[in-house]
Amino acid sequence: MNEALYKEFNLADLDADRYPPLDLAYIGDCAYELVIRTCLLSEGASAVDKLNRRASNLAKAVTQAKMVTGIMDLLTEEEQSIYRRGRNAKSYSPAKNATLGEYHKATGFEAVIGWLYLKKEYARMFEIIHKGFEIVAGCDKDDPEQAKEQRIENVTAGEEL
Repeated sequence: MNEALYKEFNLADLDADRYPPLDLAYIGDCAYELVIRTCLLSEGASAVDKLNRRASNLAKAVTQAKMVTGIMDLLTEEEQSIYRRGRNAKSYSPAKNATLGEYHKATGFEAVIGWLYLKKEYARMFEIIHKGFEIVAGCDKDDPEQAKEQRIENVTAGEEL
């Protein structure tokens, strides 16, 4: 999709390292949401309000904060640097239904996702999101089959995390 986007709209390649952390979080929020919605739709047709509730559960700051806390050791030094820049950025919108700390962690997570998206490192972006899903689902990391089966079932079941 990204190749077609750049071609159709005649876009220049974007240098992810030139963007401030809140810009990275802005695009990262969207890229993360697209992954969530694609995963949900892969389960089959469902009522849109149910899909929205399930997507919202995964997109909220509390969930993203749990995810990033659990994957910090998996991030490269460069990804951790992007995370810290995003987490420490001065945001002008207040946290909703989350503590300020959770909101900042979520912003850092979205900055990493946005940075990877702009760098076209999709496999790494998906790997980080997948690991985050496993963490919030409580999957056994040593059992990849269990993780694979449960990542969407548990995480997107619409239950509060």
